[in-house]
Amino acid sequence: MSGRSSQSRSASALEAATNTAVGFLLSLMLQQALFPALGHDLTLRDNLLVATAFTTLSLLRGYGVRRLFNALREDLG
Repeated sequence: MSGRSSQSRSASALEAATNTAVGFLLSLMLQQALFPALGHDLTLRDNLLVATAFTTLSLLRGYGVRRLFNALREDLG
């Protein structure tokens, strides 16, 4: 491990928010290109709903995996 200090909570929050926003925008752009190619003509509002649903699921998944690994680390360490 390097001698650098760990990331501050505010920096971690900013990184997580940036990562989420970038993922949301990439998802939205991909949907707008991919869905019509697959024969689905969705409105921007529909695409926003789909991107929001997947982003929410991703956040919940990430939180759950993080909590699981923290619990495992406590049990093993």
